[in-house]
Amino acid sequence: MGFHDIRFPPTISFGSTGGPERRTEIVSLASGREERNSPWRHSRRRYDAGYGVRSLDDIQEIIAFFEARAGRLHAFRWRDWADWKSCAPSGSIAPTDQPLGQGDGATTRFDLIKEYPSGGETYQRPISKPDPASVRTAIDGVETTAFSLNEDLAVVFEAPPPVGSTLTAGFAFDVPARFDSDALAINLASFEAGEIPSIPIIEVLQ
Repeated sequence: MGFHDIRFPPTISFGSTGGPERRTEIVSLASGREERNSPWRHSRRRYDAGYGVRSLDDIQEIIAFFEARAGRLHAFRWRDWADWKSCAPSGSIAPTDQPLGQGDGATTRFDLIKEYPSGGETYQRPISKPDPASVRTAIDGVETTAFSLNEDLAVVFEAPPPVGSTLTAGFAFDVPARFDSDALAINLASFEAGEIPSIPIIEVLQ
């Protein structure tokens, strides 16, 4: 198994359905109350690319992509058009979009995250597959280009940021994903009649 650094055809993923999934274990007590717990720290995304297929040419492109990935064996980049930037989908990426960390005068490596705040709670999502050309960073609100991305696509500053400095970043990103089936069940007769084949895609947690 491995990861192929190639993006699923974006014109097809644009018409897909899907989003984040959580796993919650619920125990009903004799009193009628519930106890709820989650074994997952992070959400996992699922999609169905079949809704983006609009022509027989699209099907041919999917078959080629599926075969090159050997079905479920190799992961790839998936663009979630509902959530693919450090800012709002309608906004422009800025180097102050997301927190990156605090300078301590020694650390140079920082992982990218995206925050999801709501009602006083904030979820921090690890971002493992940014678009390298899109990444921008800032120290105390001032953009800097004195950084690079390492093999894990984490930000590495050329020099340790000053103690107490606020580090931020902006970026576009993809979801590491794979096919969730080793078979593509495509019925051309049904497709011509308007039915859409199911092409399940699932996020690969890293």
